[in-house]
Amino acid sequence: MDDNVTLVMVAVPPEKAGPMARALVEKRLAACVQALPIASTYRWEGAIERADEVLLLIKSRVDLFTTLEAEVLSLHPYEVPEIIAVTADRVHDAYLGWLMAETHQQPK
Repeated sequence: MDDNVTLVMVAVPPEKAGPMARALVEKRLAACVQALPIASTYRWEGAIERADEVLLLIKSRVDLFTTLEAEVLSLHPYEVPEIIAVTADRVHDAYLGWLMAETHQQPK
């Protein structure tokens, strides 16, 4: 189990996706951020809403989550942003080495 690797999912308005992804990689809080266009349907303040968003798939380390979360919150326009982290069960060895190097940590 590669329990130091996390995939963090954050939905953002389309215009925020690029700048947020770049900031997380520049600050080495993420090795890679993928951006996928999505349509979200949710209940907010009693009304059912629909929004075109971009889902950021942020590849990072578990120990960086608190700092990564703070950075996302500082850049995110929503009152209650989606920030969901999932710990990886398995990660390809070469990718793991690259991820750790890009976030300034060597693999175990």
